Amino acid sequence: MARRLLTLLAALLLALSLGQSSASAASFANPVKSVKGADPWITYHDGNYYLVTTSWTDAVTIRKSPTLGGLATAPGVQVWQGDAASRCCNIWAPELHYLQGRWYLYYVAGQNVSDYNPTQRSHVLQSAGSDPMGPYTYRGQLNSGWMLDPTVAAIGGQLYLFGSASGGGTQNLVAARMSNPYTVSSSFSTVSTPTYAWERVGGTVNEGPEVLQRGGRTFLVYSASGCWTPDYKLGQLELTGSDPASASSWTKKSTPVFQRSDGNGVYGPGHNGFFTSPDGTESWIVYHANDSASEGCDNGRTTRAQKFTWNADGTPNLGTPVRLGASAAGPSGEPSAALTTYTVSNRNSGKCLDVVGGSAADGANVAQYTCNGGANQRWRLEDLGDDTHRLVNVATGKVLDTADCSAADGADLRQWSWLDNTCQRFRFLATDGGHVRIVNQATGKVADVANCSTADSADVRQWSWLNNACQQWRLTPG
Repeated sequence: MARRLLTLLAALLLALSLGQSSASAASFANPVKSVKGADPWITYHDGNYYLVTTSWTDAVTIRKSPTLGGLATAPGVQVWQGDAASRCCNIWAPELHYLQGRWYLYYVAGQNVSDYNPTQRSHVLQSAGSDPMGPYTYRGQLNSGWMLDPTVAAIGGQLYLFGSASGGGTQNLVAARMSNPYTVSSSFSTVSTPTYAWERVGGTVNEGPEVLQRGGRTFLVYSASGCWTPDYKLGQLELTGSDPASASSWTKKSTPVFQRSDGNGVYGPGHNGFFTSPDGTESWIVYHANDSASEGCDNGRTTRAQKFTWNADGTPNLGTPVRLGASAAGPSGEPSAALTTYTVSNRNSGKCLDVVGGSAADGANVAQYTCNGGANQRWRLEDLGDDTHRLVNVATGKVLDTADCSAADGADLRQWSWLDNTCQRFRFLATDGGHVRIVNQATGKVADVANCSTADSADVRQWSWLNNACQQWRLTPG
Protein backbone atom coordinates (compact mmCIF):
# COMPACT_ATOMS: atom_id res chain seq x y z
CA MET A 1 0.00 0.00 0.00
CA ALA A 2 2.78 2.43 0.89
CA ARG A 3 4.49 1.77 -2.44
CA ARG A 4 1.20 2.39 -4.30
CA LEU A 5 0.68 5.68 -2.45
CA LEU A 6 4.21 6.76 -3.32
CA THR A 7 3.58 5.89 -6.97
CA LEU A 8 0.39 7.92 -7.04
CA LEU A 9 2.12 10.84 -5.33
CA ALA A 10 4.96 10.71 -7.85
CA ALA A 11 2.47 10.75 -10.73
CA LEU A 12 0.70 13.74 -9.22
CA LEU A 13 3.96 15.61 -8.75
CA LEU A 14 4.96 14.85 -12.32
CA ALA A 15 1.68 16.22 -13.63
CA LEU A 16 2.10 19.36 -11.57
CA SER A 17 5.69 19.79 -12.72
CA LEU A 18 4.51 19.58 -16.31
CA GLY A 19 2.15 22.47 -15.67
CA GLN A 20 -0.89 20.30 -16.38
CA SER A 21 -4.31 20.95 -14.99
CA SER A 22 -5.71 18.21 -12.76
CA ALA A 23 -8.90 18.42 -14.82
CA SER A 24 -9.01 17.34 -18.44
CA ALA A 25 -8.60 19.85 -21.24
CA ALA A 26 -12.33 19.51 -21.87
CA SER A 27 -12.94 21.99 -19.05
CA PHE A 28 -12.14 25.67 -18.90
CA ALA A 29 -13.25 28.81 -17.09
CA ASN A 30 -13.78 32.35 -18.29
CA PRO A 31 -12.11 34.70 -18.85
CA VAL A 32 -10.32 33.32 -21.87
CA LYS A 33 -8.20 36.50 -21.83
CA SER A 34 -8.05 38.72 -18.77
CA VAL A 35 -5.95 41.60 -20.13
CA LYS A 36 -6.67 43.52 -23.32
CA GLY A 37 -9.73 41.35 -23.83
CA ALA A 38 -12.01 43.69 -25.75
CA ASP A 39 -13.47 42.97 -29.21
CA PRO A 40 -12.32 39.34 -29.31
CA TRP A 41 -12.14 37.09 -32.34
CA ILE A 42 -11.36 33.36 -32.26
CA THR A 43 -10.82 31.05 -35.19
CA TYR A 44 -9.87 27.37 -35.12
CA HIS A 45 -7.42 26.12 -37.74
CA ASP A 46 -5.28 23.01 -38.17
CA GLY A 47 -5.32 21.94 -34.50
CA ASN A 48 -5.10 25.35 -32.82
CA TYR A 49 -7.30 28.21 -31.70
CA TYR A 50 -6.14 31.71 -32.64
CA LEU A 51 -7.30 34.66 -30.55
CA VAL A 52 -6.90 38.32 -31.45
CA THR A 53 -8.30 41.32 -29.55
CA THR A 54 -8.16 45.11 -29.44
CA SER A 55 -4.66 46.23 -28.45
CA TRP A 56 -5.11 50.03 -28.07
CA THR A 57 -1.53 50.30 -29.40
CA ASP A 58 0.16 50.18 -32.81
CA ALA A 59 0.59 46.39 -32.70
CA VAL A 60 -1.51 43.33 -33.49
CA THR A 61 -0.83 40.32 -31.27
CA ILE A 62 -2.23 36.80 -31.60
CA ARG A 63 -2.51 34.03 -29.02
CA LYS A 64 -2.36 30.41 -30.18
CA SER A 65 -3.33 27.26 -28.27
CA PRO A 66 -4.57 23.71 -29.00
CA THR A 67 -7.21 24.18 -26.28
CA LEU A 68 -9.64 26.99 -25.57
CA GLY A 69 -8.61 27.03 -21.90
CA GLY A 70 -4.95 27.26 -22.93
CA LEU A 71 -5.55 30.65 -24.53
CA ALA A 72 -5.71 32.14 -21.02
CA THR A 73 -1.98 31.53 -20.53
CA ALA A 74 -0.74 31.47 -24.14
CA PRO A 75 1.80 34.16 -25.07
CA GLY A 76 0.76 37.05 -27.27
CA VAL A 77 2.90 37.10 -30.41
CA GLN A 78 3.13 40.35 -32.33
CA VAL A 79 2.40 39.68 -36.00
CA TRP A 80 2.29 43.26 -37.29
CA GLN A 81 3.01 46.83 -36.24
CA GLY A 82 1.56 50.07 -37.63
CA ASP A 83 3.81 51.25 -40.43
CA ALA A 84 2.48 54.68 -41.36
CA ALA A 85 1.26 57.79 -39.56
CA SER A 86 -2.24 57.41 -40.98
CA ARG A 87 -2.67 53.93 -39.47
CA CYS A 88 -0.16 53.78 -36.67
CA CYS A 89 -2.23 53.68 -33.55
CA ASN A 90 -5.16 52.61 -31.44
CA ILE A 91 -5.75 49.29 -33.16
CA TRP A 92 -9.28 48.02 -32.53
CA ALA A 93 -11.42 45.02 -33.43
CA PRO A 94 -9.02 42.81 -35.41
CA GLU A 95 -10.37 39.69 -37.13
CA LEU A 96 -8.74 36.78 -38.98
CA HIS A 97 -10.36 35.33 -42.12
CA TYR A 98 -9.01 32.59 -44.39
CA LEU A 99 -9.89 33.49 -47.98
CA GLN A 100 -8.51 32.26 -51.29
CA GLY A 101 -5.57 30.49 -49.67
CA ARG A 102 -4.37 33.38 -47.52
CA TRP A 103 -5.15 34.84 -44.12
CA TYR A 104 -6.53 38.36 -44.06
CA LEU A 105 -6.43 40.41 -40.89
CA TYR A 106 -9.07 43.15 -40.83
CA TYR A 107 -8.72 45.89 -38.22
CA VAL A 108 -9.36 49.52 -37.29
CA ALA A 109 -6.58 52.05 -36.63
CA GLY A 110 -6.03 55.80 -36.61
CA GLN A 111 -3.52 58.53 -36.08
CA ASN A 112 -1.51 59.26 -32.94
CA VAL A 113 -3.43 62.37 -31.92
CA SER A 114 -5.12 63.34 -28.68
CA ASP A 115 -8.63 62.86 -30.09
CA TYR A 116 -7.91 59.70 -32.07
CA ASN A 117 -11.48 58.50 -32.51
CA PRO A 118 -12.32 60.67 -35.57
CA THR A 119 -9.26 59.34 -37.42
CA GLN A 120 -10.17 55.65 -37.12
CA ARG A 121 -10.39 53.84 -40.45
CA SER A 122 -10.70 50.19 -41.49
CA HIS A 123 -7.71 48.36 -43.00
CA VAL A 124 -6.61 44.90 -44.10
CA LEU A 125 -3.38 42.89 -43.95
CA GLN A 126 -2.50 39.80 -46.01
CA SER A 127 -0.45 36.80 -44.89
CA ALA A 128 2.56 35.62 -46.88
CA GLY A 129 1.30 32.05 -46.78
CA SER A 130 -1.19 29.81 -45.02
CA ASP A 131 0.02 30.38 -41.43
CA PRO A 132 -2.37 32.52 -39.32
CA MET A 133 0.70 33.83 -37.44
CA GLY A 134 1.93 35.52 -40.59
CA PRO A 135 4.10 37.26 -41.54
CA TYR A 136 1.66 39.93 -42.78
CA THR A 137 1.92 42.82 -45.20
CA TYR A 138 -0.38 45.82 -45.50
CA ARG A 139 -2.86 45.60 -48.39
CA GLY A 140 -4.93 48.72 -48.05
CA GLN A 141 -7.56 50.95 -46.50
CA LEU A 142 -11.13 49.77 -46.98
CA ASN A 143 -13.03 53.03 -46.66
CA SER A 144 -12.49 56.76 -47.05
CA GLY A 145 -14.49 57.90 -44.04
CA TRP A 146 -14.84 56.85 -40.40
CA MET A 147 -15.79 53.19 -40.12
CA LEU A 148 -15.38 50.60 -37.37
CA ASP A 149 -15.52 46.83 -36.98
CA PRO A 150 -14.89 45.45 -40.48
CA THR A 151 -15.86 41.84 -41.12
CA VAL A 152 -16.25 39.82 -44.32
CA ALA A 153 -18.39 36.93 -45.48
CA ALA A 154 -19.19 35.10 -48.70
CA ILE A 155 -22.93 35.10 -49.35
CA GLY A 156 -24.31 33.49 -52.48
CA GLY A 157 -20.83 33.28 -53.98
CA GLN A 158 -20.18 37.03 -53.54
CA LEU A 159 -17.81 38.48 -50.92
CA TYR A 160 -19.21 41.31 -48.77
CA LEU A 161 -17.65 43.71 -46.29
CA PHE A 162 -19.73 44.80 -43.29
CA GLY A 163 -18.87 47.55 -40.83
CA SER A 164 -20.24 50.35 -38.68
CA ALA A 165 -20.38 53.99 -39.82
CA SER A 166 -22.09 57.20 -38.76
CA GLY A 167 -24.98 58.73 -40.65
CA GLY A 168 -28.14 60.64 -39.85
CA GLY A 169 -27.08 61.16 -36.23
CA THR A 170 -26.78 57.45 -35.50
CA GLN A 171 -24.13 54.76 -35.80
CA ASN A 172 -25.31 52.20 -38.34
CA LEU A 173 -24.39 48.90 -39.94
CA VAL A 174 -23.17 49.25 -43.52
CA ALA A 175 -22.29 46.79 -46.29
CA ALA A 176 -20.49 46.76 -49.64
CA ARG A 177 -19.49 44.21 -52.26
CA MET A 178 -15.84 43.20 -52.65
CA SER A 179 -13.99 42.08 -55.78
CA ASN A 180 -11.35 40.34 -53.65
CA PRO A 181 -10.50 40.19 -49.92
CA TYR A 182 -8.78 43.59 -49.95
CA THR A 183 -10.78 45.59 -52.52
CA VAL A 184 -14.23 47.12 -52.05
CA SER A 185 -16.03 47.21 -55.39
CA SER A 186 -19.22 49.13 -54.59
CA SER A 187 -20.38 52.01 -52.46
CA PHE A 188 -21.42 51.34 -48.87
CA SER A 189 -25.10 51.18 -48.07
CA THR A 190 -26.82 51.20 -44.69
CA VAL A 191 -28.42 47.87 -43.74
CA SER A 192 -29.45 48.59 -40.12
CA THR A 193 -30.03 51.59 -37.88
CA PRO A 194 -30.77 51.58 -34.13
CA THR A 195 -34.56 51.86 -34.04
CA TYR A 196 -35.63 49.92 -30.93
CA ALA A 197 -35.27 51.37 -27.44
CA TRP A 198 -32.87 48.58 -26.44
CA GLU A 199 -30.54 49.69 -29.26
CA ARG A 200 -30.42 53.26 -27.97
CA VAL A 201 -29.32 53.00 -24.33
CA GLY A 202 -26.58 55.58 -23.73
CA GLY A 203 -26.09 55.98 -27.47
CA THR A 204 -27.83 55.20 -30.75
CA VAL A 205 -25.45 52.50 -31.89
CA ASN A 206 -25.35 49.48 -34.18
CA GLU A 207 -21.79 48.11 -34.51
CA GLY A 208 -19.67 44.95 -34.45
CA PRO A 209 -21.54 43.04 -37.19
CA GLU A 210 -20.74 39.30 -37.37
CA VAL A 211 -22.10 36.87 -39.94
CA LEU A 212 -23.43 33.49 -38.77
CA GLN A 213 -24.51 30.93 -41.37
CA ARG A 214 -26.19 27.55 -40.96
CA GLY A 215 -28.52 25.40 -43.01
CA GLY A 216 -28.57 27.82 -45.93
CA ARG A 217 -29.61 30.75 -43.73
CA THR A 218 -27.57 33.86 -43.00
CA PHE A 219 -27.77 35.89 -39.79
CA LEU A 220 -26.02 39.14 -38.93
CA VAL A 221 -25.48 39.42 -35.17
CA TYR A 222 -24.45 42.91 -34.04
CA SER A 223 -23.80 45.00 -30.94
CA ALA A 224 -26.26 47.67 -29.86
CA SER A 225 -26.38 50.66 -27.47
CA GLY A 226 -23.38 52.42 -25.96
CA CYS A 227 -20.42 50.18 -25.21
CA TRP A 228 -19.79 52.38 -22.16
CA THR A 229 -23.05 51.19 -20.58
CA PRO A 230 -23.90 47.88 -18.87
CA ASP A 231 -26.72 47.56 -21.44
CA TYR A 232 -24.43 46.97 -24.41
CA LYS A 233 -25.93 43.85 -25.98
CA LEU A 234 -26.42 41.79 -29.12
CA GLY A 235 -29.18 42.04 -31.71
CA GLN A 236 -29.89 39.92 -34.76
CA LEU A 237 -30.77 40.41 -38.42
CA GLU A 238 -31.69 37.62 -40.83
CA LEU A 239 -31.18 37.77 -44.57
CA THR A 240 -34.65 37.33 -46.02
CA GLY A 241 -34.07 39.02 -49.37
CA SER A 242 -31.63 38.60 -52.24
CA ASP A 243 -29.25 41.54 -51.75
CA PRO A 244 -27.11 41.55 -48.57
CA ALA A 245 -26.11 45.17 -49.30
CA SER A 246 -29.72 46.36 -49.08
CA ALA A 247 -31.60 47.12 -45.85
CA SER A 248 -34.81 45.71 -47.35
CA SER A 249 -33.17 42.27 -47.56
CA TRP A 250 -32.67 42.03 -43.80
CA THR A 251 -35.30 41.38 -41.12
CA LYS A 252 -34.44 42.57 -37.62
CA LYS A 253 -35.47 40.60 -34.54
CA SER A 254 -37.47 42.88 -32.26
CA THR A 255 -35.75 41.76 -29.05
CA PRO A 256 -32.08 41.37 -28.13
CA VAL A 257 -30.51 37.92 -28.41
CA PHE A 258 -27.76 38.28 -25.75
CA GLN A 259 -27.64 40.81 -22.93
CA ARG A 260 -26.56 41.56 -19.37
CA SER A 261 -27.12 39.04 -16.61
CA ASP A 262 -27.18 40.73 -13.23
CA GLY A 263 -27.65 37.34 -11.58
CA ASN A 264 -24.41 36.08 -13.12
CA GLY A 265 -22.56 39.37 -12.66
CA VAL A 266 -22.08 39.95 -16.41
CA TYR A 267 -22.53 43.46 -17.80
CA GLY A 268 -22.24 44.91 -21.29
CA PRO A 269 -21.71 41.64 -23.20
CA GLY A 270 -21.04 42.37 -26.83
CA HIS A 271 -18.71 42.67 -29.81
CA ASN A 272 -18.69 38.97 -30.44
CA GLY A 273 -17.39 36.41 -32.88
CA PHE A 274 -18.35 32.82 -33.67
CA PHE A 275 -16.31 29.64 -34.00
CA THR A 276 -16.88 25.90 -34.24
CA SER A 277 -15.54 23.13 -31.99
CA PRO A 278 -12.56 21.10 -33.32
CA ASP A 279 -14.80 18.17 -34.29
CA GLY A 280 -17.32 20.46 -35.99
CA THR A 281 -20.28 19.44 -33.81
CA GLU A 282 -20.67 22.54 -31.59
CA SER A 283 -21.28 26.24 -32.12
CA TRP A 284 -19.48 28.72 -29.85
CA ILE A 285 -19.63 32.44 -29.24
CA VAL A 286 -16.74 34.61 -28.03
CA TYR A 287 -17.48 38.07 -26.64
CA HIS A 288 -16.27 40.66 -24.19
CA ALA A 289 -18.01 41.81 -21.02
CA ASN A 290 -17.50 43.58 -17.71
CA ASP A 291 -17.99 42.14 -14.24
CA SER A 292 -19.37 45.39 -12.81
CA ALA A 293 -22.18 47.64 -13.98
CA SER A 294 -19.96 50.68 -13.39
CA GLU A 295 -17.21 49.59 -15.78
CA GLY A 296 -17.18 51.08 -19.24
CA CYS A 297 -15.78 50.81 -22.73
CA ASP A 298 -12.10 50.40 -21.90
CA ASN A 299 -9.30 47.94 -21.31
CA GLY A 300 -11.03 46.37 -18.31
CA ARG A 301 -13.27 44.23 -20.51
CA THR A 302 -12.34 40.55 -20.61
CA THR A 303 -12.70 37.88 -23.28
CA ARG A 304 -15.28 35.16 -22.58
CA ALA A 305 -16.60 32.18 -24.55
CA GLN A 306 -19.46 29.73 -24.27
CA LYS A 307 -21.31 27.13 -26.29
CA PHE A 308 -24.68 28.03 -27.80
CA THR A 309 -27.49 26.02 -29.36
CA TRP A 310 -30.04 26.34 -32.14
CA ASN A 311 -33.79 26.71 -31.83
CA ALA A 312 -36.22 24.37 -33.53
CA ASP A 313 -37.01 27.09 -36.08
CA GLY A 314 -33.34 27.22 -37.18
CA THR A 315 -32.41 30.45 -35.42
CA PRO A 316 -29.48 30.70 -32.98
CA ASN A 317 -30.12 30.54 -29.24
CA LEU A 318 -27.17 32.37 -27.67
CA GLY A 319 -28.47 31.83 -24.14
CA THR A 320 -27.38 33.81 -21.08
CA PRO A 321 -23.83 35.02 -20.37
CA VAL A 322 -22.21 32.66 -17.86
CA ARG A 323 -20.71 33.72 -14.57
CA LEU A 324 -17.01 34.63 -14.63
CA GLY A 325 -14.89 31.79 -13.24
CA ALA A 326 -17.55 29.09 -13.61
CA SER A 327 -16.05 25.84 -14.85
CA ALA A 328 -17.53 24.56 -18.10
CA ALA A 329 -16.94 21.79 -20.60
CA GLY A 330 -14.65 22.93 -23.38
CA PRO A 331 -15.28 22.49 -27.09
CA SER A 332 -15.75 18.93 -28.29
CA GLY A 333 -12.77 17.29 -29.94
CA GLU A 334 -10.00 19.06 -28.04
CA PRO A 335 -6.80 17.23 -26.97
CA SER A 336 -6.95 15.35 -23.68
CA ALA A 337 -4.43 17.51 -21.84
CA ALA A 338 -4.07 21.25 -21.30
CA LEU A 339 -0.54 22.57 -20.83
CA THR A 340 0.17 26.00 -19.39
CA THR A 341 3.96 26.02 -19.68
CA TYR A 342 6.22 26.27 -22.71
CA THR A 343 9.59 25.15 -23.96
CA VAL A 344 11.58 27.75 -25.88
CA SER A 345 13.74 26.11 -28.55
CA ASN A 346 16.28 27.71 -30.88
CA ARG A 347 15.56 27.54 -34.60
CA ASN A 348 19.22 26.96 -35.53
CA SER A 349 20.21 24.34 -32.96
CA GLY A 350 16.85 22.87 -31.92
CA LYS A 351 18.03 23.13 -28.30
CA CYS A 352 16.03 24.49 -25.38
CA LEU A 353 16.39 27.60 -23.26
CA ASP A 354 17.70 26.19 -19.97
CA VAL A 355 18.57 27.51 -16.51
CA VAL A 356 21.97 25.93 -16.03
CA GLY A 357 21.91 23.14 -13.47
CA GLY A 358 18.43 24.13 -12.36
CA SER A 359 20.04 26.60 -9.96
CA ALA A 360 17.63 28.72 -7.94
CA ALA A 361 20.19 31.49 -7.41
CA ASP A 362 19.81 35.01 -8.72
CA GLY A 363 22.26 35.41 -11.57
CA ALA A 364 22.23 31.74 -12.61
CA ASN A 365 23.12 31.55 -16.28
CA VAL A 366 20.66 30.79 -19.04
CA ALA A 367 22.02 28.73 -21.93
CA GLN A 368 20.82 26.31 -24.58
CA TYR A 369 20.78 22.57 -23.91
CA THR A 370 19.36 19.46 -25.51
CA CYS A 371 15.63 19.42 -24.75
CA ASN A 372 14.94 16.88 -22.01
CA GLY A 373 11.60 17.90 -20.49
CA GLY A 374 13.18 19.15 -17.28
CA ALA A 375 11.42 21.81 -15.26
CA ASN A 376 14.45 24.09 -15.70
CA GLN A 377 13.64 24.09 -19.45
CA ARG A 378 9.99 24.99 -19.04
CA TRP A 379 8.70 28.53 -18.76
CA ARG A 380 5.48 30.30 -17.93
CA LEU A 381 5.07 33.13 -20.43
CA GLU A 382 3.05 35.59 -18.38
CA ASP A 383 1.26 38.46 -20.13
CA LEU A 384 1.91 41.73 -18.30
CA GLY A 385 -0.90 43.68 -19.98
CA ASP A 386 1.28 45.92 -22.16
CA ASP A 387 2.12 43.47 -24.96
CA THR A 388 5.15 42.29 -22.98
CA HIS A 389 5.74 39.11 -21.00
CA ARG A 390 7.90 37.83 -18.24
CA LEU A 391 9.43 34.39 -18.75
CA VAL A 392 9.17 32.56 -15.43
CA ASN A 393 11.21 29.38 -15.04
CA VAL A 394 9.09 26.51 -13.72
CA ALA A 395 11.93 24.99 -11.66
CA THR A 396 13.05 28.17 -9.92
CA GLY A 397 10.27 30.75 -10.11
CA LYS A 398 12.85 33.30 -11.28
CA VAL A 399 12.53 35.32 -14.48
CA LEU A 400 14.62 35.85 -17.57
CA ASP A 401 16.66 39.02 -17.04
CA THR A 402 19.14 41.15 -18.98
CA ALA A 403 22.27 41.41 -16.82
CA ASP A 404 22.64 44.83 -15.20
CA CYS A 405 20.06 46.22 -17.64
CA SER A 406 22.89 46.60 -20.13
CA ALA A 407 22.03 47.76 -23.65
CA ALA A 408 25.26 46.31 -25.08
CA ASP A 409 25.48 43.56 -27.65
CA GLY A 410 26.62 40.45 -25.82
CA ALA A 411 25.05 41.35 -22.48
CA ASP A 412 24.18 38.12 -20.69
CA LEU A 413 20.69 36.74 -20.28
CA ARG A 414 20.31 35.15 -16.86
CA GLN A 415 17.62 34.51 -14.27
CA TRP A 416 16.78 36.88 -11.43
CA SER A 417 14.05 37.54 -8.92
CA TRP A 418 11.19 39.58 -10.36
CA LEU A 419 11.93 43.31 -10.05
CA ASP A 420 9.16 44.52 -12.37
CA ASN A 421 11.50 46.48 -14.61
CA THR A 422 11.71 46.67 -18.39
CA CYS A 423 14.95 44.65 -18.45
CA GLN A 424 12.82 41.66 -17.42
CA ARG A 425 10.03 42.26 -19.94
CA PHE A 426 10.09 40.73 -23.40
CA ARG A 427 8.00 40.92 -26.57
CA PHE A 428 7.47 38.03 -28.95
CA LEU A 429 7.60 39.13 -32.59
CA ALA A 430 6.59 36.65 -35.28
CA THR A 431 9.15 35.83 -37.97
CA ASP A 432 8.09 32.89 -40.15
CA GLY A 433 7.56 29.17 -39.89
CA GLY A 434 5.99 29.56 -36.44
CA HIS A 435 9.09 31.14 -34.91
CA VAL A 436 9.54 34.38 -32.97
CA ARG A 437 12.25 36.75 -31.95
CA ILE A 438 12.36 37.47 -28.21
CA VAL A 439 12.86 41.21 -27.84
CA ASN A 440 13.86 42.89 -24.60
CA GLN A 441 11.61 45.82 -23.79
CA ALA A 442 14.40 47.96 -22.30
CA THR A 443 17.04 47.46 -24.97
CA GLY A 444 15.26 46.37 -28.14
CA LYS A 445 17.84 43.61 -28.52
CA VAL A 446 16.98 39.96 -29.06
CA ALA A 447 17.79 36.64 -27.42
CA ASP A 448 20.75 35.18 -29.35
CA VAL A 449 22.81 31.97 -29.12
CA ALA A 450 26.45 33.04 -28.90
CA ASN A 451 28.35 32.53 -32.14
CA CYS A 452 25.44 30.48 -33.54
CA SER A 453 26.76 27.50 -31.63
CA THR A 454 24.85 24.22 -31.72
CA ALA A 455 26.65 22.87 -28.63
CA ASP A 456 25.06 22.06 -25.29
CA SER A 457 25.62 24.86 -22.75
CA ALA A 458 26.27 27.53 -25.41
CA ASP A 459 25.49 30.87 -23.84
CA VAL A 460 22.29 32.79 -24.59
CA ARG A 461 22.81 36.54 -24.64
CA GLN A 462 21.25 39.62 -26.19
CA TRP A 463 22.31 41.01 -29.56
CA SER A 464 21.13 43.38 -32.24
CA TRP A 465 18.67 41.77 -34.65
CA LEU A 466 20.54 40.10 -37.53
CA ASN A 467 17.61 38.10 -38.91
CA ASN A 468 19.36 34.76 -38.58
CA ALA A 469 18.13 31.41 -37.26
CA CYS A 470 20.28 31.70 -34.12
CA GLN A 471 18.03 34.57 -33.00
CA GLN A 472 14.70 32.83 -33.63
CA TRP A 473 12.81 30.60 -31.24
CA ARG A 474 9.80 28.32 -31.17
CA LEU A 475 7.33 28.50 -28.27
CA THR A 476 5.87 25.03 -27.72
CA PRO A 477 3.32 24.07 -25.05
CA GLY A 478 4.79 21.38 -22.86
